[in-house]
Amino acid sequence: MPATDLATAELTLTGRITTASNATFLGSIGDATVIYKPVAGEAPLWDFPGGTLARREVAAYLISQALGWNVVPRTWLRDGPMGEGMVQLWQEQDRTQRAVDLVRTDHLPETGWKGVFEGRHENGQMVTLVHEDSPALRRMAVFDLVVNNADRKGDHILAMADGHRYGVDHGLTFHRDHKLRTVLWGWLGGALTTEERDGIDRVSNGLRGELGRGLMDLLSAEEVASLTERCAQLRADGRFPAPSGEMPAVPWPLF
Repeated sequence: MPATDLATAELTLTGRITTASNATFLGSIGDATVIYKPVAGEAPLWDFPGGTLARREVAAYLISQALGWNVVPRTWLRDGPMGEGMVQLWQEQDRTQRAVDLVRTDHLPETGWKGVFEGRHENGQMVTLVHEDSPALRRMAVFDLVVNNADRKGDHILAMADGHRYGVDHGLTFHRDHKLRTVLWGWLGGALTTEERDGIDRVSNGLRGELGRGLMDLLSAEEVASLTERCAQLRADGRFPAPSGEMPAVPWPLF
């Protein structure tokens, strides 16, 4: 469906996702299945300004596009049955794949996975949080660093049948203060690849032009300035950073 139709054609609600912390609906625009999150349904937060989560999700999509990695499904703002909100194209993930998992510590996969931390399950067994060691997931981890994602849960990663990995639920992003909370810590201290550095450079360059102007309609000037500083610091360090600050390094729950 053309972009103009997605922005203006009737949005029909077909269901509600009741596990979400904010009002989240499944809907359709013509033949396209979408997720709709109205601003009116956003729960108040102590650390993020009210009524801004939908715009942060759209800003995350713009960064994904600037990076060139298609991390975030197509996302835009428009009116809907409950007023203005974020709309995102639905992605049907492969339920047989799992990019992040909890496994028994004595049964860790030998190759292709990164361990994050271990702990004791409620049944008494020792378990380890792991995620796959793949270029697609590395790119998502870099994306999270750039947008300062405070809520990268395991279930916010959609494993597609062709190996692509989409990230969703980016309302808690772009805070001007350090807020990074993620399950993707497996590359801690590792050097960024040339591809990853080039992606960050594309964002930095875009912030001086059209990307920067677009983000000013979605974020505060202070948040855009912090984004610019994060990109510069990432390029200067050239590595995946370690957790820092007083906030927990991982979101809760993990999934």
